[in-house]
Amino acid sequence: MAGSGSSMLCSFLSFTVILSLQEMYRGNLASSELLTIVGGFISSLIFLTLLTFIGNFQETCGMKTGWGAVLLAELVALIAAGTVHRVCISTCFLFSAALLYEVNKLSGMTLAKSESKTKRH
Repeated sequence: MAGSGSSMLCSFLSFTVILSLQEMYRGNLASSELLTIVGGFISSLIFLTLLTFIGNFQETCGMKTGWGAVLLAELVALIAAGTVHRVCISTCFLFSAALLYEVNKLSGMTLAKSESKTKRH
């Protein structure tokens, strides 16, 4: 597992690359219905990478990550989706909600595993 610093750097670089590529190809993404949905999915990846960056940044600073980080990351992703097409905003929101659910589920499983290991020792 990567440390907070390296994970923060990788997520920020991923955020920058994904956002740049989305803005470069926003005309192509808005050209058809299927590509508009793909644009919403790409914007949800922006949400995920930014959420990872904010979470790692807060962990490095010693603060607890809460819903504020989720709302900020979602707002940035929805604004980025809005620059491509209006439909991208709604698909981004739906894909982001699904990704947040999966990340929360994965986090819970990881936390349960680490707690069971500490109880054994």
